[in-house]
Amino acid sequence: MIEFINPELFWLLVIPVCIYYTLPAARQMYGDALKVPFLNDISEVKANFKSLRIIHSTAKSSYFKMFLLSMVWALLVMALCRPQWVGEPVRVKNEGRDVLLVMDISTSMLERDFEYQGKYYTRLSVVKEVVSNFIDKRLEDKIGLVLFGTRAYMQVPLTYDKQAVKDVLNVAAAGMAGNSTSIGDAIGVALKNMPTDDSAGKVVILLTDGENNDGSLSMLKAVELAQQENVKVYTIGVGSDETAVLGGLLTIRRDAEIDEESLKKLADATEGTYFRADDVNSLQKVYERINQLEPQKQEGRFVKETKELFYYPASLALLLFMLLILLTRKVW
Repeated sequence: MIEFINPELFWLLVIPVCIYYTLPAARQMYGDALKVPFLNDISEVKANFKSLRIIHSTAKSSYFKMFLLSMVWALLVMALCRPQWVGEPVRVKNEGRDVLLVMDISTSMLERDFEYQGKYYTRLSVVKEVVSNFIDKRLEDKIGLVLFGTRAYMQVPLTYDKQAVKDVLNVAAAGMAGNSTSIGDAIGVALKNMPTDDSAGKVVILLTDGENNDGSLSMLKAVELAQQENVKVYTIGVGSDETAVLGGLLTIRRDAEIDEESLKKLADATEGTYFRADDVNSLQKVYERINQLEPQKQEGRFVKETKELFYYPASLALLLFMLLILLTRKVW
């Protein structure tokens, strides 16, 4: 569909007409016409000469030049009105949040203390399943993945490729980053890979089953950095007070080694929330709760594809004007 951005400029078309009927006619080179009493005789004489054909041809040429000049003016006015081709409306999605998943893969994540339907599973295997489902729900977000143990590694930078994040997460093995837990370093790596602008929507989801017992960055320093970078941190402590032994035939009760106090401080200082997950259901509810606290943005606005067309009438006007100049100068 063709639309004009400045349709009000079409009134310029009447300017030549107004000038023609308003201003007096220009005088000829030799002044006003003379009244000749024997005009009829002169006309009869002229009829015998071929000059009449020349006069007739000149009149036709003048009309053609006037037509060209009118077309040039009309095309220029059309170009000033800025015609555009406008396509069908297309929905544009809003950009979502930047979410970095910071996952503990120390050897303690191999504990079989997550019971589901009468069977016990390792913490890491349950976390992979639950986090994968969470990733699938964050349609508009960019997701990144940091894995840590003794050291912290940026495995997947922030990306819209959700499948790539899940593929890397699924092949992660406990102990591949070391046996201890460096929570402070993991937070530092996550903050370093966050966008540097001050826009809202920067979220870190930290999951661990231990305490910060290694690394160069303390939890206190990690809290300060997170506050400075305006990043909201949700912390999740995973682990049950019971662990399965002998293939799940027996369970032993013990206290989970989670530094809940530090995780709460980190979450509170960044306007996040601390969650405790000691079984499969509670872990699922944690990520469902985070999904509610960080809702998806609404569908974006509609936009229409547009293509400028003003250069077509402008180019044609230029060509016609050049033709008019050639005819006026009798080049051909």
